[in-house]
Amino acid sequence: MTDYHHPEYLIGPADLEPSLADENTRVFDATVFLVPADTGYRAESGRAKYAQGHVPGSAFMDLIETFADTSTGLGFSLPSAQKLQDGFRSIGINDDSRIIFYSTGHMMWATRAWWLAYYAGLSNIAVLNGGFKRWKRESRSIETGASNYPEGTVTVRAHADYFVDKSDVQSAIEDPHTSTVNALSPEVYAGTGDMHYGRRGHIPGSLNLFYDELMQEGGFCSADNLRTTLNRQGLLDADRVIAYCGGGISATIDAFACLLVGKEDVAVYDGSMSEWVREGLPLTEGNNP
Repeated sequence: MTDYHHPEYLIGPADLEPSLADENTRVFDATVFLVPADTGYRAESGRAKYAQGHVPGSAFMDLIETFADTSTGLGFSLPSAQKLQDGFRSIGINDDSRIIFYSTGHMMWATRAWWLAYYAGLSNIAVLNGGFKRWKRESRSIETGASNYPEGTVTVRAHADYFVDKSDVQSAIEDPHTSTVNALSPEVYAGTGDMHYGRRGHIPGSLNLFYDELMQEGGFCSADNLRTTLNRQGLLDADRVIAYCGGGISATIDAFACLLVGKEDVAVYDGSMSEWVREGLPLTEGNNP
């Protein structure tokens, strides 16, 4: 079996557990729960679930407010570099920290947290493959209540090209060298299901690669399977990949998978369908780009 190009981006429970005693290790539960609303979803914090049981010593990472720009009217908008730095310092991250993100639900919350850290220029970062469900399935130790790390001193050095905005996506529609991929389900992509973001369809010219096709038993598929699935949509041959979804969360699954197998020029459209629909931009219905 071919290995991941970046195996260091993932960690399993067996490797994480003994490193919990390392004073430089920082582990974060980044869980959010999505509750269906009239259009899209409503976000609920996973903090209460975290308090009921978490990886020992891990702290909670608030993606809804602390690590989002709440002034945009869109959930989970990318915060300023200063707010991001303040947030990372507040949860105890230093420049030399080894940082692990996980979720008690779908791994998309862990990959969103990871992508924020990746954008911020943090290098020693990983996602717990399979999340807390796998941790429990393997009968690892569990802690209740809440834990916190001392205030950190990390410096954020943002990589602006790891996120894109609507103007970048509009330019990409006409760019044959950029592949824009919708990470939502085929039904949402086509506009045929009950779920939508105010209008049905997808960004013109964008392909569909449902994020769950990249997952197996709650974790990422093998490197070979990821390459096969990504190649089926031509993503590994494109010069640049832009992933989007409803609000910049599940898109990080597609984007992270590309990085895992060595596709480096990848970005996430932060506003995604929530912004695109709100701005009245064109959509295409059906199964074709």
